[in-house]
Amino acid sequence: MSTDHSPPLPPLALIAGPTASGKSALALRLAAIADGTIINADASQVYADLRILSARPSPAEEARAPHRLFGHLDGARACSAADWAAAARGAIAEAHGAGRLPILVGGTGLYIRTLLDGIAPVPDIDPQVRATVRAMPVADAHAALAREDPPAAARLHPSDTTRVARALEVVRATGRPLAAWQGDRSGGIAGGVRLAPLLLLPPREWLYARCDARFAAMLAEGGVAEVKALLARGLDPALPVMRAIGVAEIADWLAGRIDRATMLARAAQATRRYAKRQYTWFANQPPRDWRIDERQLDDAGTAHLATLLRSEALTA
Repeated sequence: MSTDHSPPLPPLALIAGPTASGKSALALRLAAIADGTIINADASQVYADLRILSARPSPAEEARAPHRLFGHLDGARACSAADWAAAARGAIAEAHGAGRLPILVGGTGLYIRTLLDGIAPVPDIDPQVRATVRAMPVADAHAALAREDPPAAARLHPSDTTRVARALEVVRATGRPLAAWQGDRSGGIAGGVRLAPLLLLPPREWLYARCDARFAAMLAEGGVAEVKALLARGLDPALPVMRAIGVAEIADWLAGRIDRATMLARAAQATRRYAKRQYTWFANQPPRDWRIDERQLDDAGTAHLATLLRSEALTA
């Protein structure tokens, strides 16, 4: 007989997967069944400027359950994974304090991993080192990384500009590989919650068809006006809000650089590629005990999954 009388860990539901996989619909159903608060874990949906192009819940959907971290930041500010994780910890604590089930929903794997596992305590990078590395062609940076951190070079695709540069600048500035820093992660909440995760990985062709239909719907719902408003602000093109899928494509069309058919084709292709990268990440990176559901989610299937997830989250 156990003598452990410590209280059960507070529950945290997680619904993750690629864009257009049905996460938001499931989150709303679960929130209704389990008195939940829905917390955004999508990097584009944090920005107030991107309600339509980021596929944020509509005002009517947001009225059905409390929503947190949706559209809470101005696009002029870049939101890092650490920034989001700090805000998410607060939103989760708020939900628990109100007796509600926090429901994380989104497709940004880095956000989710940072929240659960913590962040690597990498020191600030010397600006001169960063400038030198970021000025290198990606092929040269990858070759340098192969000499200075061979495991990282073997792990990263030679054309992955951002990750190759990050790994190279860290090893040059600190004398220690990025993987070693990542082994010292701190601040994660995984040990303090009872996580009930569900990955949605529907059939790829169904997912890609949904991606194509979604972007066409975004245009009809005001996506063009959203981009016009962004362009009028004169924001730095390097900001995440300006690099969101659909923004550059619509901007090129508005400027007359491409026709409407080309804009639609490019945006649809970018959406499918993004979904493919997310699909691959979620199929390979999370722990093996995370449930993966590959069904197309009709109403009955969604309700069943919501009930199942609720029982996992709330049963001590």
